Amino acid sequence: MKTTLKLIIGGMLAAFLFGNSAYALKVGVAAEPYPPFAEKNASGEWQGWEIEIGNAMCAAMGEECEWVEVAWDGIIPALLAKKFDVIMSSMSITEERMKTIAFSDKYYDTPAVIVANKGSGIDGTPDSVKGKIVGVQVSTTHENYVTKHFAGTADSIKTYSTFDEHNQDLVAGRIDAVVGDSLAMQPFLTSDAGQCCEVAGQLKDVAVFGPGVGGGMRQEDTELKANFNAAIAKIRADGTYQSISDKYFDFNIYGAE
Repeated sequence: MKTTLKLIIGGMLAAFLFGNSAYALKVGVAAEPYPPFAEKNASGEWQGWEIEIGNAMCAAMGEECEWVEVAWDGIIPALLAKKFDVIMSSMSITEERMKTIAFSDKYYDTPAVIVANKGSGIDGTPDSVKGKIVGVQVSTTHENYVTKHFAGTADSIKTYSTFDEHNQDLVAGRIDAVVGDSLAMQPFLTSDAGQCCEVAGQLKDVAVFGPGVGGGMRQEDTELKANFNAAIAKIRADGTYQSISDKYFDFNIYGAE
């Protein structure tokens, strides 16, 4: 009887220790929809390529992702305030941001583009936006690019809280062009509303855009960074990354090695 009781108690203790060992990694995501990377479905659940990749990475670390939404322009302060552990919200790795936070290795890389009305004559060069109004999402590398390259020629630069807002203003004719991620622009360009517009040019500046998109974390969290990098390598090596990506894209979203 005593032996049986010890076994029962031992089993309960093991179940408690190991059954509750999974750590919920709090992952910060911008509250604004950013398809196909992240958006909420009709049930209010997060979905999209970046959400699936994040969940796969958490699983590779033996953890579960707890997605914490926050406004994009406050996402770094929220990380530093320990509202969550890591940013996974299409944040480009840049020297400026690395003054404040650390980054993992990249987990994808897609080029920036300028989108304008068909036949507008805008091609992404500074001269082509002379006298024009260019829209861009605030607190992004795209805003940094527009400020650096177009401030001297564009009539004005208009910033927006969300990606959808500047697309709506482009359709309405309140602005002449928008700058954003090439892949994120695709749902708009293939929509009925987006038939007015086209990719007018690809934009390159490594100093502004950095080497790609990575997970942002507090600089002191060196163990998390190592685990995060190991998870990226693992899901790429075992085919999980490609399997998820194939559901969304017909090209190599990871970019150059």
